[in-house]
Amino acid sequence: MVKLSRKSILYSALVLSLAGSVLFTSLPVYATSNSSSSSESTSSNEKSDEKTEEEKKAEEAKISAIQSSIANKEQQIKDAEDEKKKINSGLTDIKAIKAKLVAAKASLAQYVKELDENATAIQEKIDSLTEEIKVKEEEIVQAEEDLNEAIEMRDEQYDSMKKRLQVMYENGGDTYYINILTASSSFGDFLNKMDYINEISEYDNKMFEEFAENVEYVEVCKTSLETEKDLLDTTRTAAEEERKALEELISEKEAEIAAYEADIRNQQALIDEYEAYIAEQNSIIAELEKAVALEKENLQSARSYDGGKFCWPAPSYTRISDDYGWRLHPTLNVQKFHNGVDLAAPGGTNILAAYDGKVVGAAYSSTMGNYVMIDHGDGLYTVYMHASSLCVSAGQEVTKGQVIAKVGTTGRSTGNHLHFGVRLNGEYVSPWGYISAP
Repeated sequence: MVKLSRKSILYSALVLSLAGSVLFTSLPVYATSNSSSSSESTSSNEKSDEKTEEEKKAEEAKISAIQSSIANKEQQIKDAEDEKKKINSGLTDIKAIKAKLVAAKASLAQYVKELDENATAIQEKIDSLTEEIKVKEEEIVQAEEDLNEAIEMRDEQYDSMKKRLQVMYENGGDTYYINILTASSSFGDFLNKMDYINEISEYDNKMFEEFAENVEYVEVCKTSLETEKDLLDTTRTAAEEERKALEELISEKEAEIAAYEADIRNQQALIDEYEAYIAEQNSIIAELEKAVALEKENLQSARSYDGGKFCWPAPSYTRISDDYGWRLHPTLNVQKFHNGVDLAAPGGTNILAAYDGKVVGAAYSSTMGNYVMIDHGDGLYTVYMHASSLCVSAGQEVTKGQVIAKVGTTGRSTGNHLHFGVRLNGEYVSPWGYISAP
């Protein structure tokens, strides 16, 4: 009788908490007539004992799975909140960077080098945040699916519980189980029914526990979704702030170089400096070519170029901002030889390997900025300058069309572009003999 009383209390509490309805899994309604014999009741209960044990295990497994899902969601919420704090605390302090660069302005080369180092670090943050945004967008889609599934499962249980309560009410409410017991045909039948009622009570309690867990899981899913969306907004904002910081830094660099080159007092010095940094570029590249030649000599084997056509190294962007050959230098106002093709493209866009080969150089110089040099065999090389970041390293084999770097304006550069050069047997040659605009 104690269990029956507790059951009545449980149903009353459920009715109050769910505004007159409770979710219990639909169970069979037991007849109140005394037509069943004691032996039939015993046989039926023996079969139901096995079924009830299986149902108990199944319900316990369900509850355990829901609890595990809740714990996982709560951890995801915590991780998202920690990540948001990390993003906010890691934003670039552009004012501090600019203040440190003031001392480097005495030497333009040193100023460009230090500024490029900071710009590269900011670009890496932007790339990382951009990837994080993609991941977060996918996680939000999954979080929405999890929430919809949790709501559907909760609502199904809720409807089932209302039906269960209605059956109880229509069969006498609190006196339902008493009516079953008083209809027993014998004392043995009474005991069997009493055991079965207790098992039903335990089953119902398990189902209520599962429902309560599902309700909690729905709320946790909602919180998780809101947290993920908030983190996505934070990440997008951070990426935009970093882009602004990078643009501000590049603008300052362009203005500083332009002011230096516009000063008439610096004209001869600029011409001498231009010759010096071209000589520096050629020296670096010549050393790389020499190292490749020595390596091939030692290995007694050499890569061979098969004569194939190069691919366009700046996909989707075909504007030539400066062509190969002799031209009037835009700031020096003297005839100077331009040893490559400048392809105008937005910062951060892909730079592709023009052809299969081996990366023999992937580094930084104050004139070339971040650069990549690829050996294609038979003395043929391609050079890619002023990248914002590098995606390959020296010694790496690459294939035609592979992303090797990102467009930028590092080194002696006053705007985002790719300087693409082709060298054959130690000399620059026209890239137009190997590439054609798409």
